[in-house]
Amino acid sequence: MTREDIHAAIIAALSNIAPDVELSSVGPNADLREALDIDSMDFLNFIMALHKKLGLDVPEKDYPKLVTLAGATAYLEQHLLQTRGWGGV
Repeated sequence: MTREDIHAAIIAALSNIAPDVELSSVGPNADLREALDIDSMDFLNFIMALHKKLGLDVPEKDYPKLVTLAGATAYLEQHLLQTRGWGGV
C-alpha cells in the first residue's frame, strides 16, 4: 500500500462524513475537525471508516495523531508498516 493509497482512503472517509466540503482546499496541517466543521461523533466515524477500509485498529490514545491530513497519512503509513510489514509506503 502506497502513501497515495493511504491518502485516498483518508479522503474517501472524509468525503462520506463531510460531502459538501471541497477537501482539496483543506491544508495538510489544518485541524480536520475545524476545517470540516465536524463534531466528535463525526471524527469517530472517520476513525471507524479508516478501520473498515484499512483493517487497522487505532487506539483512542492515538486519535490526536489523526487530526490533520498530514498526521493521519504519516500515522497510518507507519502503523501499516509496523503491523503488516507492508512496503511501498
